Amino acid sequence: MELTAIQITGLLAILGATVYAVGDVLLLAGKVSLDDYPKLKPFAKLLSDAEKMVVLSPARMIWGALVGVFATPLILLGFWHVYQGLGGGNVWAVGATVGLFGIASVIGAFVHGTFYFMGEYIQALNQVEEKSQPIIAAMIERHKKVLIITYVPVLIFIIIASILFSSLVASGKPSFPIWMAGINPLTMTIAWLIGKRILPQFVRDWTEGAGFNIAFMAFFICTTITLWN
Repeated sequence: MELTAIQITGLLAILGATVYAVGDVLLLAGKVSLDDYPKLKPFAKLLSDAEKMVVLSPARMIWGALVGVFATPLILLGFWHVYQGLGGGNVWAVGATVGLFGIASVIGAFVHGTFYFMGEYIQALNQVEEKSQPIIAAMIERHKKVLIITYVPVLIFIIIASILFSSLVASGKPSFPIWMAGINPLTMTIAWLIGKRILPQFVRDWTEGAGFNIAFMAFFICTTITLWN
């Protein structure tokens, strides 16, 4: 069977979201106790649970950052796939939906990649002499400000694009079935946050930080299935 461009890009988007989620797990999954790291304990509020990166190997952090960044083009192909499925809808609304998703993915790749440097800062904070720690702590504080500045538009764009997607599908004009109006990255993220409560603790621990990309994986699985024919 010869696959069409829509089918191929849907499958690539699923692959991209899966790889991206693996990158999240490599960077963010794990647990540590600050009691085991007395040099980090005074900075508990600053670290805000990021102290778990202190136990990650450099190789794990590097690959965790890179696989997410290099998965982004596959996600962008997925939005072309979504664009095809939204054909027939209002041209401006379709353009805004796909454009906002795409912009969020590009900015999100930067956000994801910077977690490598956050991990390096935290490990340095644990290794340097106490008199040098304020210098590293100031670097972490500035890094967190950059994360906030970039995270906020990513979240806003995904929320707006998700609402637009559902509104377009609900109009009945695109190729997606009406029930897909209830499926978008926002609703899939909410479903994941609620559904993971019933999962075993080890599954929750090892998918920590990957919620967004698990949601995109579920979203692209649904769009690929519904557009397969």
